[in-house]
Amino acid sequence: MGTDGGSDGAFHFQQALLPEGWADNVRLTVRDGVIATLERNATPQAGDERQPVAVPGLPNLHSHAFQRGMAGLAEVRGPAGDSFWTWRDVMYRFVDRLSPDDLHAIAALAYMEMLEAGFTRVGEFHYLHHDRDGGRFADPAEMSAAIVAAADETGIALTHLPVFYAHSGFGGAAPGHGQRRFLHDLDGFARLLDAARTKARALPDAVVGVAPHSLRAVTPEELTEVAGLAGAAPVHIHVAEQVKEVEDCVAWGGGRPVEWLLANVAVDARWCLVHATHVTPAEVADMAARGAVVGLCPITEANLGDGIFPAPAYLSAGGRFGVGSDSNVLIDATEELRLLEYGQRLAGRSRNVMARAPGRSTGQDLMEGALAGGAAALGAPSAIAVGHAADLVSLDTQHPSLHGRRGPALLDALIFAAGRTAIDGVWRRGKQVVNTGRHQRRDAIVTRYRQVLERLTQ
Repeated sequence: MGTDGGSDGAFHFQQALLPEGWADNVRLTVRDGVIATLERNATPQAGDERQPVAVPGLPNLHSHAFQRGMAGLAEVRGPAGDSFWTWRDVMYRFVDRLSPDDLHAIAALAYMEMLEAGFTRVGEFHYLHHDRDGGRFADPAEMSAAIVAAADETGIALTHLPVFYAHSGFGGAAPGHGQRRFLHDLDGFARLLDAARTKARALPDAVVGVAPHSLRAVTPEELTEVAGLAGAAPVHIHVAEQVKEVEDCVAWGGGRPVEWLLANVAVDARWCLVHATHVTPAEVADMAARGAVVGLCPITEANLGDGIFPAPAYLSAGGRFGVGSDSNVLIDATEELRLLEYGQRLAGRSRNVMARAPGRSTGQDLMEGALAGGAAALGAPSAIAVGHAADLVSLDTQHPSLHGRRGPALLDALIFAAGRTAIDGVWRRGKQVVNTGRHQRRDAIVTRYRQVLERLTQ
């Protein structure tokens, strides 16, 4: 969508979800992509973009964009014991083929679909760094440049999270052949990070953090060094996603992954602990006390058979969460929120689990929780407020499931009934990128993606 800072203009919404709750007749003015003024109970003026309902764009706090190209390719049953680890073998075979141009095409499709689904910022947990034979590009951020180009083309906001990956298992185990495109030593990673920061400056309000891949892919010493490279920026890590990972961590370090991490690393509010599926009550309380955000990816966690995070205890302890599309097997913001709640209902055999108190709307508490936690995890605000980027999502109130709904009831209907079919328009920094549910560059992006996939899947 171009690298300009954003649009100027004015909007009038009959209802809008603000940080303090729903408000009527909200009028915004936007300057250089940022909300300059906000009035409640305002009269629309000539030239205003008029819409019935606005909610903030949702942060997608965990994505591996390239995996969008393998969606559906790992759904054939193997000889025995299909799991995350057998899925990973399919991923390694797919990733072997990707060039920087291929990555750009696949990421552009993923980011376009995220915008159409109501995500306006993505946390790209990016570990595909090197050439197909594992050789280094002359530019260490060649593959990061493809991610930046895809974000620029589609208009999505980017929090780029270059991944440090050095080992195949706990204790510094030697990496395998399938991991050759991911690997760095500390000096090489520092060069990558510097180059990625330079690339990201081409985008308005981009953020660059760091991502030690997992406790099995870094040594304790490397983890400390990599986290220190972030400064005040976000730090993301996969942790306790699978039972085997927990068992291997106990055998190596004498503690469970989250237990070991919190005991040995200065985890704080900068950190996003992705998945944290298999945790004890003590670990749940400790994560919440540190202020870390737990990154939940319900569609992917269900697709991989990971398990269900114990959200009620975590929320009771004051924990923060956000949602992400992870493997991008299906990109749908409302489905992530719906499946998050439904997983908790199935696990606890109860209803309205994620609502914070009696009388609260489950849909609104899901949305507000994911907005706040996602904003913290991605290092950028996600709210309709003065001084924030004008990242706005309008809803189609003519959708049958939204008819007659107001305020919190709109979000209950959106998440549990209408889904993404009720997403109408999306504006990023005041510039419209999605109209009537369709990205403005959809045809060109889909055509290029199809050409790439035809070659990659031959």
